[in-house]
Amino acid sequence: MLDDGTGSGYSAALLSHRLGDQRVTSIDVDDYLVEAARERLASFGRTPRLEVGDATGELPDGRYDKILATVSVRPVPHSWLEALRPGGRIITTIVGTSLLVSADMGDDGIARGRVPADPANFMRTRQAPDYPSRLDQVYDAARDAPGDDVRRLDGPVPDLWTDWSLRSLFELDSPDIENRSATLDDGSEIVWLLGDDGSWARAEGANRIVHQSGPRRLWDDLDRVQRKSIETVRFALDQLRVTLSPEQSTLTSPDGSWSLRI
Repeated sequence: MLDDGTGSGYSAALLSHRLGDQRVTSIDVDDYLVEAARERLASFGRTPRLEVGDATGELPDGRYDKILATVSVRPVPHSWLEALRPGGRIITTIVGTSLLVSADMGDDGIARGRVPADPANFMRTRQAPDYPSRLDQVYDAARDAPGDDVRRLDGPVPDLWTDWSLRSLFELDSPDIENRSATLDDGSEIVWLLGDDGSWARAEGANRIVHQSGPRRLWDDLDRVQRKSIETVRFALDQLRVTLSPEQSTLTSPDGSWSLRI
């Protein structure tokens, strides 16, 4: 298993390995969780191989029939693709999105598949004892300060919490952007977009104003994705085709109008 190391239990990434009979190898970065899992599994007679380590690096035991990750990654590690046998299946989630991807490895070293219908969210993989701090410092600047760029809001403030399709397309197009929102006493909405490079945007529904600052214009990026999603052929996210290779991994819409690197 490739666990997220959050302490929420040992629901990790599962590697099914075939050596004449079926074996299971589980990997987690946190030695405490590995030991706790070993004790709990042994208490009801299960003894899979449990390893402490960075699951995004080289995997133990070489080749696998299945890789099931309950951590999110972006990109899909080369080591996972190299370890998956032809005909084997990989299932994982993409960092910053609610997208689950499922792909089967071909004889050409490329895994192809689709996005299943139901969304899934998992913590991203980590190599250090803890995750880096969130973007609170960027949020402090974005909360109510005037932006370097100020313009009128073209339409309603989008609800990125409930509009799964728009949020996922935006997150794929503009990775590592955190979004936060609030509902004011008068019922109006505010949405903040925060980037790790200090870029931020704030859309205020009450006065229909957008503020932006930093190296990137994050609201312009969201606006571009929203316009394209309206103008192109609409499709359900579970129609996205998945292609995973060591050189480049992508999600592609049925008509080819969207090709997003993961």
